[in-house]
Amino acid sequence: MSNFENITIEKGMYQAGKSLTDVLEKLDPSENYAGSSLEGLDAFGRQLKRFDIHVSGRGSDCVEKFFQTSNSAALFPEYVSRAVKQGMEQNDIIPDIVATITNIDGMDYRSVASVPSEDDKSLKIVSEGATIPQTVVKTQENLVKLYKRGRMLVSSYEALRFQRLDLFTVTLNQIGAYIRRAQISDAVEVLVNGDGNQNPAEPIQSATSGSISYADLLNMWGKLNPYELNTFLAPTDAMKKILSMTEMKDAFAGLNFQGTGKMITPLGATLFHTPAISNSKVIGFDKNCALEMVQAGDVVTDYDKLIDRQLERAAITCTAGFAKIFPGAVKVLMY
Repeated sequence: MSNFENITIEKGMYQAGKSLTDVLEKLDPSENYAGSSLEGLDAFGRQLKRFDIHVSGRGSDCVEKFFQTSNSAALFPEYVSRAVKQGMEQNDIIPDIVATITNIDGMDYRSVASVPSEDDKSLKIVSEGATIPQTVVKTQENLVKLYKRGRMLVSSYEALRFQRLDLFTVTLNQIGAYIRRAQISDAVEVLVNGDGNQNPAEPIQSATSGSISYADLLNMWGKLNPYELNTFLAPTDAMKKILSMTEMKDAFAGLNFQGTGKMITPLGATLFHTPAISNSKVIGFDKNCALEMVQAGDVVTDYDKLIDRQLERAAITCTAGFAKIFPGAVKVLMY
């Protein structure tokens, strides 16, 4: 049953650990609109349609459209959060390098770890009546370091009221991109140096200082066993060296890169470019068991200030950190 036009939207709907969209979905489930003209819109999208607010396209409205009524004004912080998250998701490599994402309600979190010995990694035959080998899983000694990343949105309602929402969205997207770049730097730091629990990655020296050879990559692949080498992170200099290898220059690879922009990948692993790594390092790891991302809530906005049009200083933040799961699943090539 359609209910979206009868919902009273207020500040109290902004709850810790939940977005306004989550709250609206409980009051107005999207499943009720299957087969209707509103199918495909979530609960927030239906509220935008209710108040005839267009946030993108040629018919994009001005910022002031949100503030025509108290109900529509309460939608503005959620629009800001969604636009920031959209920026975080553009060209985002985080989902491709973490094994799992853990959402927590507080600020204190200890990850779990299991550091198997070489003997533990071999599944031996268990004789009848014999003791089954154990895998010990324990909580880490130190808490995961969580960092609050964000920007202060400094403006006034008068300065923004006549700005088109699609242009304002671009600005918010860039805030999201900034937050994500900072989080990628945090992820790289944990992959290389560990999360404070004495679990840095094992360094591997290239055969020739200042260069990377295919043999170096094969050496990394061999040392990562029994884990799978399926992901590389490399800075610009290392990317150039890897893509310049003879093994990367066959005719099919060249045609594929020129036609689709997709690079050939060394040893079948996915190769990601990130300036967050200092030069002279390449990180190789098993993305299925190397890194855990910990998030303390979602993107948070100062909803009080945004709803009341007090845009002079409204903070937009996101708190997250990273933990190493299996230290042996990461190697760092030094060249």
